[in-house]
Amino acid sequence: MSVLPALRVPEELSARVPAEQRGSGRDDVRLLVSRGTSVTHHAFRGLPGQLRAGDVLVVNTSATLPAAVSGRLGPDPGGEPIVVHFSTRGDDGRWAVELRTPRPDSGAGTTLPRAGGPAGAVVRLPGGEHLVLDEPLAPGGSRLWWARVSCADVPALLGRHGRPIRYGYTERDQPLSAYQTVFARPSPDGAGSAEMPSAGRPFTARLVAELKSRGVRFAPVTLHTGVASAEAHEPPYPERFEVPRSTALLVNAVAADGGRIIAVGTTAVRALESAAGPDGVVRAASGWTELVITPRRGVRVVDGLLTGLHEPGASHLLMLAAIAGQAALTRGYEEALSGRYLWHEFGDVHLLLPAETVHGSRC
Repeated sequence: MSVLPALRVPEELSARVPAEQRGSGRDDVRLLVSRGTSVTHHAFRGLPGQLRAGDVLVVNTSATLPAAVSGRLGPDPGGEPIVVHFSTRGDDGRWAVELRTPRPDSGAGTTLPRAGGPAGAVVRLPGGEHLVLDEPLAPGGSRLWWARVSCADVPALLGRHGRPIRYGYTERDQPLSAYQTVFARPSPDGAGSAEMPSAGRPFTARLVAELKSRGVRFAPVTLHTGVASAEAHEPPYPERFEVPRSTALLVNAVAADGGRIIAVGTTAVRALESAAGPDGVVRAASGWTELVITPRRGVRVVDGLLTGLHEPGASHLLMLAAIAGQAALTRGYEEALSGRYLWHEFGDVHLLLPAETVHGSRC
């Protein structure tokens, strides 16, 4: 179900290169601020002026992997060219993968959707490695498949032969550093995100320092994102997450004192809400989350969200509606379109906050 069925985003509003290649730096993007249905327009560098001392920004520390690897389908050297998107490592050592068709004349870069399978299919990978497709990730699914990889250390394989996943609206290939946020931290087991937790991308070390100096606090969580369904907009599937005890304690203390918990990105929302009980208390947690946040389910902890601009059919919009309400979301996206904001991972950002009374308290 589309949350914004009447919305149409023109192709020219896709951000084709990172902000630092369009302007003066990562934080040289625009910031749309929604307080309920009230909308204002700012530069992202003005974020400290939109927050309060005592606010907590929950950030995802997952590092982005070079998750796209070129290969050949079948045992023969002349097999069909394939790009493998490595999505998620399972508990049994298998990997969920997406097979894509290289787009003609795109260099190493963009790809076209392709059905996975069949079971038993072999994909030859660089360095003499290969994978074998086992079964669809979800019964009846065709996009993502569980695969057994001959290399035991897949993150090392990606480090040698992989590159960041890139979609067709971007102009050219970018280095992996362009897909890392200032919050990214390497995982001891080499795990990471197949796609960048992009809401954190505009932050710089200088901006983080300014926010801290103004009394805004940061709480880390980890959620390793899998490969999004850029064309089909499927709902999220299970992903690995961790909410440390220190984050749980801080969030609970601030919430009890009436402070605001603002997630940086939909991944941070999914992780934090997965660790919250029906009573709204956050507890340290780790493992897999299958949580899908909709307006019917609602949120238990998060008061606001800083996020990119999502396609009209994206399942993430259900989460945004759950946090901000349908009216606020519709109003914000109408303003983003009329204001010519830029979409996607290198684009502008949207801060959704609770509506305020004239005295500044939450309604």
